[in-house]
Amino acid sequence: MLSFIENLFASFASCFSRKASFHWFVTIVLGFLLRSDQLGLTSIIRDLALDPGCYHSMLHFFRASSWSLEQLRQRWFQTAKEFLPLYQEGNRYVLVGDGVKQSKEGRRMPGIKKLFQESENSAKPEYIHGHLFGGLGILAGSVGHWACVPLSIRLHDGLQAAKKWSPSIHSSSHVVQMLEDACRATQVFGDSLLLLDRYFLSRPALETLASFQNGGHTLELVTKAKKSCVAYEKPTAKQPGRGRPRKKGATLHLKELFSSRKEQFQEARMELYGKKETVHYYCVDLLWHQQLYQELRFVLVEWNGIQSILVSTSLGLDPLTILRLYSYQFRIECTFRELKQQIGAFCYHFFRLLGKRPELRITQIIQEKQDKSKIYEDFLAS
Repeated sequence: MLSFIENLFASFASCFSRKASFHWFVTIVLGFLLRSDQLGLTSIIRDLALDPGCYHSMLHFFRASSWSLEQLRQRWFQTAKEFLPLYQEGNRYVLVGDGVKQSKEGRRMPGIKKLFQESENSAKPEYIHGHLFGGLGILAGSVGHWACVPLSIRLHDGLQAAKKWSPSIHSSSHVVQMLEDACRATQVFGDSLLLLDRYFLSRPALETLASFQNGGHTLELVTKAKKSCVAYEKPTAKQPGRGRPRKKGATLHLKELFSSRKEQFQEARMELYGKKETVHYYCVDLLWHQQLYQELRFVLVEWNGIQSILVSTSLGLDPLTILRLYSYQFRIECTFRELKQQIGAFCYHFFRLLGKRPELRITQIIQEKQDKSKIYEDFLAS
C-alpha cells in the first residue's frame, strides 16, 4: 500500500516548478488522509506533530505560483486512467456527473446563493443559502461492485461577482460547466459516456456536447427527461407545392405514450440496483427541442409502478443498456456521502484575521490551543 501511494505522489511531481511546493503538497494530502478531526490545516498540524509556524507556510502554498489547479486536474485524470481498474461499456469509459449543494451561514462568504432543494426528505428545508458544486466522477472497480471515483469538484454557481476579480473564473451556467468538465476528461480518457440526472437535459447542454464532437473523441449523454417532455416525430416526405421542407413531424407528449402505445411495450428481466427486476420498456427515436430538432433515443420504462423516460444522444445504444447505465448514476451520490461524512471535504470556512501581522496571530491561536490541550491532558493524568 505504501509503495502504491508513493507511486501516486511521484506522478504529480512534474506539476510543480519547485520541490518545496511539491513537498508541501505531499504533506497536506497525507494530513487530510491521517487527520482525526475536520478542522482544516489545524488538524494537519496537530496530527502530524508539525511546528505551529508551518500554518502560515501552508496558507502560502495555496496561493503559490509554482503550480496550477488545471495541471493538477489533468495529471489526476491521467493517473486515474493509469492506476485504476476503470469500467468500460464497449470501448467507452463511463463518467458520472451531478450537482451537490452545501449550506453555509457566512453572509460575506464568496459564492453564497439562495438554492432550491429538490429532495423529498421532510427534514430538509425547501430553500437554503450555500454553495452549488458540480461533481464529476468515473466508474471503476469490479463487476457488481462499481464505485464512482471523483475526478473534479468545482464551484459552479454564484461567482458572477467574483468574475471581476479574475478572468479565469467561469460565469456560464451550471449545466454548461458540467458538460465542459466532462469534455476535458474525455480528452484524456478517450470515448466516453456521461450519466447525468434529468436536470441536465437542456439545449445548452446538447449544444456544448455538439461543439465538442470535433475534438477527436466522442462524448455521449445518458440522462432522464421530465414527465412533461415534448418531442417530435421525423418529418414525412416533402409535401407537394411550394415552401421549405418541414423540420419536424407530429408533436408527441411522451407521458401519453405510456397509455397510447402500451401494446408496443416489451418485457424484460434484468438486474437493477443489485436485484433481478421485471421491466416494461418502449424505445423510439424522436426529435427534441423546438429550435434544435436533434434526434435522440427515448426509452419509456415501467418498473415497480414507476414510470420513467430515459434519453440518450447515442442512437446505437440498446434500450436495456441505457436503462442499466442510468442505474449506475446513483453511484455519485455515494461518493458525495463519503466526501461529506467521512472525508469532510465540505467542512471549509472563511475567516478574517485582524492586525498588521496575521501570521503572528495565527501562530498565537495555534499555540493557545496546544497549551489548553496540554493543560487538559495534565489534568487527566493527575
